[in-house]
Amino acid sequence: MTVHTVGFIGLGNMGGALAANLVSSGYPVVAYDAAGPQLTPQGATAVDGVAEVAARSEVVVLSLPNGAVSEQVARQIAAAATSTAGRRVTHVVDTSTIGVAAAQRIAALLADDGVGYVDAPVSGGVAGAKARTLFVMYAGTDEACAHVEPVLAGLSDRRRRVGDRPGLAQALKLANNFLSASALAATSEAIAFGQSVGLEMGTMLEVLNVSSGQNAAISDKFPNHVLNGRYASGFANTLMSKDVQLYLGAVQEQGGPTSIGTVTAALWERFAATEPGADFTRIFPFVEDSEA
Repeated sequence: MTVHTVGFIGLGNMGGALAANLVSSGYPVVAYDAAGPQLTPQGATAVDGVAEVAARSEVVVLSLPNGAVSEQVARQIAAAATSTAGRRVTHVVDTSTIGVAAAQRIAALLADDGVGYVDAPVSGGVAGAKARTLFVMYAGTDEACAHVEPVLAGLSDRRRRVGDRPGLAQALKLANNFLSASALAATSEAIAFGQSVGLEMGTMLEVLNVSSGQNAAISDKFPNHVLNGRYASGFANTLMSKDVQLYLGAVQEQGGPTSIGTVTAALWERFAATEPGADFTRIFPFVEDSEA
């Protein structure tokens, strides 16, 4: 199945990298970001708005900050059918982390206008997107997933269908980000403790990385962003706080256990309120200062 032109809406840190991947995969890409055309990656064509993206592309990929924005854009895509330019798009791929309920709402509103929706959040950070090692977890109907598979392949070399309806990929992504947030927070406390008694961070990371406490914070975030003081993973604390809150809300709706989730969400909420927009790896100095 051939998709001739791909639209892309949302060209932030992650969106810009994913749109560039589509260009390098050989797709003609028409792109739009509310912040302006200067964010458009080389090789893509900047357009003036959502309606023009919908008029010029068959599949539209979204990379947006939250469910409210994704829903607003989805409504604009649906409404484009009645615009002067018309609507060419038949499927939407949403790589945003928006939560289960938002994905279900968007799928329903697009279905009412005959547009298929694939829930496709990503994990692996901006560096992973640029290296094409980003993991795309996606869910949707058989028809929708088959239609957009070539586009998903253009986004990354690593992907897996995880369910037959939108919302299931969101649930898995929220679980993933909760684990990531918990591991980074717990590792920050553990490293702060070790330093307080005289251990060196590098020594701790070397030993922990081959011991039973090993996790992604120890193998990646600390050596690449904390130990060297870079704090430049490209993912903001406000986004992580949002994701953990979405996870906690979804678990509460299901009546599931929330003892660790409640503590983790509260910590990230405090961090985001204290240093809004900071790189999420800066939770280490925040935790270290809080424990001082």
